[in-house]
Amino acid sequence: MRRGCASGAGFTLVELLVVLAIAGLMLAATPPLISSVLPGVELKAAARRTAGALRLTREIAVAEGHDAAWVIDVEANRYRIEGDNRGGSLPDGIDVQLIAARDEMRNERVGAIRFFPDGSSTGGRVILKRGDRGWQVGVNWLTGRILIADWKAE
Repeated sequence: MRRGCASGAGFTLVELLVVLAIAGLMLAATPPLISSVLPGVELKAAARRTAGALRLTREIAVAEGHDAAWVIDVEANRYRIEGDNRGGSLPDGIDVQLIAARDEMRNERVGAIRFFPDGSSTGGRVILKRGDRGWQVGVNWLTGRILIADWKAE
C-alpha cells in the first residue's frame, strides 16, 4: 500500500499567486470608486448632523423652559448652541448658506435659528451644497419641526 498525497489535492503555489494578484488588482481599483461616492455621503451626513444639532437645541429650549439659539458661522463651517458647551463643525469643502430671520443674523457670516420653550422657532433653512447639488435642513417657525430635503440649484 502506497502512502502520500493524492494527486490534485490542495493548491499549487502558482494558483495562490494568481488569486493574490487578482485580489490586489481589485483592491487597487476600488479606492477611486469609493472616493467618487464619498462626497455625496459626506454631504448627507453633514445634513443629518445639522438636523441633529437643531433638534437638540429645540429639546434644550423645551426642557429648560427658556430660549435656545443654534448659531452657525457659515464661513468657518462651525456651529454651537448658545449658552451651552456643545457645538461642532461641518466638513471642509461644503458651502453653507443660512436663511434665517433678520433679527437673528449677527453679521454676513454668523446667524442663528432660535427655539422657544413652546417648541416654536424663528424658523429658517440651512443649505449644505457642493456645486449645484446638496441638502437643505428646514425649520418650521410655527411647530419647530426640522426636516431634511434634497436641494438643487435652479
